[in-house]
Amino acid sequence: MPILIGDDDVKGSKLVSFFKQGHMVIPLFILQSYKKLNIGMNEFVFLMYLYNLGNNIIFNPGKFAEDLNIDLAVVMEYIGTLTDNKLIRVDVVKNDKGLMEEVVLLDDFYNKLSLIVMDEVNQVSKSANSNIFDIIEKEFGRTLSPIEYEIIKAWLDGGVAEELIREAIKEATFNGVSNLRYIDKILYEWGKLGIKTVADVEANRKKRNKAKDTADNDVDLDIVDWNWFDEDE
Repeated sequence: MPILIGDDDVKGSKLVSFFKQGHMVIPLFILQSYKKLNIGMNEFVFLMYLYNLGNNIIFNPGKFAEDLNIDLAVVMEYIGTLTDNKLIRVDVVKNDKGLMEEVVLLDDFYNKLSLIVMDEVNQVSKSANSNIFDIIEKEFGRTLSPIEYEIIKAWLDGGVAEELIREAIKEATFNGVSNLRYIDKILYEWGKLGIKTVADVEANRKKRNKAKDTADNDVDLDIVDWNWFDEDE
């Protein structure tokens, strides 16, 4: 396969020439995701060159070859590879003067990046949700029912932080209860108090303990000393 930078005897001169022409900006995310584009490093560098030229790039393979100091045949091969991989598209559009001209469009590349981002977000979400399900199943010593899965999913979809669910599980375990309704009640009471993080839970516990030490159960109304076992399991 042709290479963007030549053999050792010409590599230095080509690098110097390339650097003198300016620089390219490659966002870290794109660099980290380049393998998911299913292209080689040379094609990736050429794609980043096009990316730095902006949108609706005038199709001028000769200029591309001159800018990168590579053969025109190599440029055409890179263009073919990127087109086949649906990362760029050469099309004919009307310019500001009403004349038709060939341009290189990067819309397909941007769409590909969007899919990569969505896939990574979904993987992270799936992993986090799976951990919560696994933790609860481990604590209960059994497989969760479909209804229980929906309840847990509703917590997550409702914006309840994973760390807060973990803390509620600890609270239930500490009281010797393996019951999803029990955990739901804990989260509900915490929600009423505006507790959204583990730090909030700890702060509220300290407030309750301080009130107990100073007032023999005469606790302010905004401090809840839960008696979870009054609830039906």
